[in-house]
Amino acid sequence: MNYEVLIVDDHPLYRLALNGAVAAACMNVKIFEADSVGGLFDALDQHPRVDLLLLDLNLPGANGFNALAHLRGSRPELPIIVVSASDDARTIRRALAFGAQSFVSKSADAATIGDSVQAVLRGEVVTPAGLGPEGESGADDGALQIAQRIAHLTPQQFRVLGMLCAGRLNKQIGEDLQITEATVKAHVTVILRKLGAMNRTQAVLLAGRLAREPSEIKPLPEGVE
Repeated sequence: MNYEVLIVDDHPLYRLALNGAVAAACMNVKIFEADSVGGLFDALDQHPRVDLLLLDLNLPGANGFNALAHLRGSRPELPIIVVSASDDARTIRRALAFGAQSFVSKSADAATIGDSVQAVLRGEVVTPAGLGPEGESGADDGALQIAQRIAHLTPQQFRVLGMLCAGRLNKQIGEDLQITEATVKAHVTVILRKLGAMNRTQAVLLAGRLAREPSEIKPLPEGVE
């Protein structure tokens, strides 16, 4: 079969390594790459028939598992392998709980990566060996509910939420996305409604439940826009 695979990682050398592992595992494959959240969405728009996504958990703007949760809503049919240097049991279990079909450590060799790619393309969910009892450190019900809400954001709304989490002002968000401040405020209003948040700070704190580390989230003081 012919496959299309999208690799999203902000480190060019590791993208190159993943590219080689995927190419070795699949005889007929087209590989596309992106190095940012914006590039991820652009690539999916340009290549809507992608068969597999390899997603760096620590991608800037992804805010931990928020990008994974969003993709599960916007692209529910797309298999995702989460790739990360953080390969402790809790991180792996959270990745699987939020919708990844597999998890690959950045310390894995090319053969292991290739095996995971082949298994996921066959439709399998791959649990890494030695993960331990299933009851350990999965995502709690509250975090899963927040993930479902984030899944209803549009790609542009997700970008705005990511910038809110990074402590960006409305003016800065508008400049980054090349939209007006009024449009940013309109997006924020919809984001608050979809997340069930009363204000920007609460929205950021909700998204923080899906962050890998609390320090990744930087809410602005209340009233600052």
